[in-house]
Amino acid sequence: MSAASAWEIATKSLIGKLRQAADLAFRSDAILLQESFESLPITSAQAARAGLLPGPHKDPFDRMLIAQCQAENLPILSNDTVFDTYKLRRLWS
Repeated sequence: MSAASAWEIATKSLIGKLRQAADLAFRSDAILLQESFESLPITSAQAARAGLLPGPHKDPFDRMLIAQCQAENLPILSNDTVFDTYKLRRLWS
C-alpha cells in the first residue's frame, strides 16, 4: 500500500470526509503487517514525477499513486476510471 494512501485516509478522516477511518489512519502500519501487505514509501523521484505528470487529473493523492504505479510498474487497485487515462493496469472495475 502506498504511503500516499495512508496520507489520504488520515487527511480525509481529519476533515470529516472519512470519519470512520480515524482508527485505520492510526493503525495503518499494524494493519498492513497483519494483512501481509507492504508499505510503499514515497521517494523524491516519485514526488517529482507526480508534480510533473501531464493530464487533467489534479488530485494530489491520485497523482502520487499514478506516479508510483508508473515508476514501479505496479497495477492500481481502484474503481475510478480516471486512472485509465494514464494507461495503468487497473484492478477492480
